[in-house]
Amino acid sequence: MNWIDIGHIDDIPIRGARKIKTPLGCVAVFRTTENEVFAATDSCPHKGGPLSEGIVHGQSVTCPLHNWVFDLNTGQAAGEDGAITTFLVLVQDGRVLIDGAKLDSRSAA
Repeated sequence: MNWIDIGHIDDIPIRGARKIKTPLGCVAVFRTTENEVFAATDSCPHKGGPLSEGIVHGQSVTCPLHNWVFDLNTGQAAGEDGAITTFLVLVQDGRVLIDGAKLDSRSAA
């Protein structure tokens, strides 16, 4: 894997997100109340809502536009026919790393 350091875990608010720009497009990096960190595409497949501005609850995020709820582990929308792309994340010594290999392979497709 090609890990990319995107910053310190404290740069992501608890129950919030930060948006990063990648060759694939914008990726939202989420932090839960349990200090778990997840990454997924920042755009809701329903109407393109910015998921980085959504509400993080448990291991899910709710789109701020139309309340679609996404599982941050799988990317699947709850009760809807839709999904977001998720990315592997590693937190090491307080630094958040995202798997850049998936970003590179998706941007080349």
